[in-house]
Amino acid sequence: MSFVRFDPWNPEFVAHPYDVYAKLREDSPVSFFEPTGQWLVARYADVNALLRDRRLGRSYMHVATHEAFGREPEPPFQEPFWRVIRAGMLDVEPPVHTRLRRLVSKAFTPRMVESLRPSVRKIAQGLARDLAEQQGGDLLKVVAEPLPVTVIAEMLGVPEADRPLLRPWSADICGMYELNPSLEAQHTAVRAAEDFAAYLKDLARRPAEGSLIAALADVVDDGDRLTEDELVGTCVLLLNAGHEATVNVTGNGWWSLFRNPDQLERLRADRSLIPTAIEELMRWDTPLQMFERWVLEDIEVGGVRIPRGVEVALLFGSANRDPAVFPDPDRLDVGRQDNPHISFGAGIHFCLGAPLARVELAESFGALLDLPITLVEEPKWKPGYIIRGLESLNVSIG
Repeated sequence: MSFVRFDPWNPEFVAHPYDVYAKLREDSPVSFFEPTGQWLVARYADVNALLRDRRLGRSYMHVATHEAFGREPEPPFQEPFWRVIRAGMLDVEPPVHTRLRRLVSKAFTPRMVESLRPSVRKIAQGLARDLAEQQGGDLLKVVAEPLPVTVIAEMLGVPEADRPLLRPWSADICGMYELNPSLEAQHTAVRAAEDFAAYLKDLARRPAEGSLIAALADVVDDGDRLTEDELVGTCVLLLNAGHEATVNVTGNGWWSLFRNPDQLERLRADRSLIPTAIEELMRWDTPLQMFERWVLEDIEVGGVRIPRGVEVALLFGSANRDPAVFPDPDRLDVGRQDNPHISFGAGIHFCLGAPLARVELAESFGALLDLPITLVEEPKWKPGYIIRGLESLNVSIG
């Protein structure tokens, strides 16, 4: 390997970060990364604790201004983007976060998610048939991307003709979350957020009967309900978080299985392992490699003092390979039982869509395992590091 340091803009590092993570955990579990001004946190115990620590937050705007935190105000052109994003629950903190999560949870219940399983299974099996009829192709384009888009579109009541709009909007919005996004990527994200918000507002004014948008609009708790902006922000978050993660767990997961053929054969021979396999694939090569938090009060991590006003970069990919928690962590084991991975986060920001992601992944892997899939060529990774996924995954059938 030609590098031995954390370098999220290096394609080699993006493709093979785990040796670097091991070195960080051993030598520099808490270290300052000058290019982004962030403190990298590499060990599971520290990452897990900080995710639950209320002295940190996804935002600092509830306790301080940009100036008070020594930060430049966001450029005015970004305002439409943040207006949409901060109307959802991901980038806000209590009490706003508490209120939003309580209201959304009343509509997005585990029972509602489980009721979707027959529909998800039908969609997954249909996409698997498409792949088989084509005798292969790009598994991402044919199966991984359409599945969560179709599921979320049906949940929201998005007409079939409009569904091709969703994936590009999601990808463009998520570009803002990469490290030091280019000016072009920022403008693209702003336009996507504006276009998606305008579309959802129109949809919310004429929601399909039985849709999640209709349910969210009808939720009332002690007289409180979601505003139109909050409803839109919630739907944007559901698409972005649920869609990007599911696509990349599918792609990264199949690439992981192709690299570990003994585990692929084990899974094909015993479908009861699908639930543990999904958790293991999320641990072994998580699509969300880093999650950032602002330090709201001075803290100490691993003997290192981290002052108020800076960001910590929680290295999920490193934490999920920590040998202090996961025996033989670099080995893929689709039957791994004790698997407290943190790919869905932890604490108050634990992924609300985790049950839906698990249903989609179980049905997708189940449908594809029925096919004699083989890898055609080694895939390439997209340049993004925080949300890490493949450009394509070309396979053949038979």
